[in-house]
Amino acid sequence: MSVLVVGVNHRTAPLDLLERIALDAQGVAKAVAGLVALDSVREAVVLSTCNRTEVYAVAELFHQGFDDIQHFLATTAGVDLETINSHTYAEHDNAAAHHLFSVAAGLDSMVLGEGEVLGQVRDAWETARAEGASRSSLNLLFRHSLETGKRARTDTDIARGTASMSHAAVELAVDHLGSLENVGVAVVGAGIMGEGIAVALHGQGARRMTVLNRTEEHGRSIADRVNGTVKPLASLDRALVESDLIITCTGASEPIITTDMARSATSPDRPKLIIDIAVPRDVHHEVAQLPDVTVLNLDDVQRWAERGRESRNSSVESVKAILSEELDRYAIASSAVQAAPLISALRSHFDIIRRDELDRVAGRLDEDARNALDVVTTQLLAKLLHEPSVRLRLEAGSPRGERLASAVIDLFNLDDPHAGDA
Repeated sequence: MSVLVVGVNHRTAPLDLLERIALDAQGVAKAVAGLVALDSVREAVVLSTCNRTEVYAVAELFHQGFDDIQHFLATTAGVDLETINSHTYAEHDNAAAHHLFSVAAGLDSMVLGEGEVLGQVRDAWETARAEGASRSSLNLLFRHSLETGKRARTDTDIARGTASMSHAAVELAVDHLGSLENVGVAVVGAGIMGEGIAVALHGQGARRMTVLNRTEEHGRSIADRVNGTVKPLASLDRALVESDLIITCTGASEPIITTDMARSATSPDRPKLIIDIAVPRDVHHEVAQLPDVTVLNLDDVQRWAERGRESRNSSVESVKAILSEELDRYAIASSAVQAAPLISALRSHFDIIRRDELDRVAGRLDEDARNALDVVTTQLLAKLLHEPSVRLRLEAGSPRGERLASAVIDLFNLDDPHAGDA
């Protein structure tokens, strides 16, 4: 059995491929359900953000699981297998855990130390759990990854300064427009990113803000935080007319701002600045050719954010030390989980013997005596097996642990609980 990650990110794939392979919340739920329906995949979590789409899986057979996930990614992106192969990366077991912990800590992000990714990791895990796709192995892995991400941001300065795409986008807007005090602003999308953008805009002095979202309820909760107004996404045309700055971050699969919409909303006396940090892009590429419209995308935001990278680089070694500690903790916890089936089998083996012996003498005892003997033998068995159980847990995953496990299986003629794993 292997834990593996297969994916593409901003370092390995061009933006157009990232756009094609990106999944919205519904797509992620459908994807994990489809992956665990495969014979080769026992558990699955899909993490899809503007920077990456990754599949974390527990595979019965590593190579078959890897091949099936590659096919899934190729199908999702609508490209051939050869194309997807040239842009994907894969890690397994300890290296897969290290990769996820690095992602959660912000070391693998476009913006070093960015905060949004931790919430995105949590959302991906929660979606998989809701679909029944994440169970004991991935639950343990993702729980430890979230703890690692929190420690990295609490114990170091990795998140200091411009450490999120949302803050970088807002700073870029200020650089282009100056003060935001009298600027009409539209935030399109009310997810984690949209909320971060709205809060950052308010912090920079924006007071005329409209939040647009498909579900007004969530948009309203964000608008209330920043003293803004909320409108349905269907009123986007009107919002474009009324706004000077538009920042988009939806999960739409197609552009929501078309060339005709932008042309109708723009005039020489009221130019527009549109910052599109969605993947796939929310703004049709031809909008950038219109007069009096400036369109900035994810690449522009990344270049801006890179300016603050040096100030956070000094924290990288400290974060790596945290990763090393947390990986050790995860390995110990994971080993204990691996030992659990054998310990259960050992206890079950002796409990069957105990109950058989009780049944053999039960006819000679009254009910009180039988109950007392049941309690005493149960307690005795628990005490006898306590130390062997502790030792199996402590040594699990080590060569000595493997020797102890083999000896227990042979001595007591137990079925190997991992005999079907490969």
